[in-house]
Amino acid sequence: MIELSSRERKQPPPPRIVWESLTNPRGPGPRQWLELQWDEIEPRVLRSVEPELVVWSSLWPNRPNDEIRFDLRPYGMETSLRWTLLTSAEPPPPEAVSHMRYRLNFLINAQLRFTYGQ
Repeated sequence: MIELSSRERKQPPPPRIVWESLTNPRGPGPRQWLELQWDEIEPRVLRSVEPELVVWSSLWPNRPNDEIRFDLRPYGMETSLRWTLLTSAEPPPPEAVSHMRYRLNFLINAQLRFTYGQ
């Protein structure tokens, strides 16, 4: 797999709560946070190890060989969450990677974070 982009930031709750949010982003309750755009599809959880790893399938139907890996680790009472965009195919052009990076950063470090009150 080729790494296209990655970013690590803190999330307020402990890893178990963040792991649950990532493995069930549209589950019942107040933490429904995954709002997809017209050109995105619902990701499938390909692998998970509670509470430290979640791997999603691609959000983009035109990029079926991409994966999004989430590595979680404790950071005091919070979680250090790193998302990594990976591909086993030909990397897309830089402007496409930039768009994908922006969307993942917005979904994880804005929409998900907002569900935790930040």
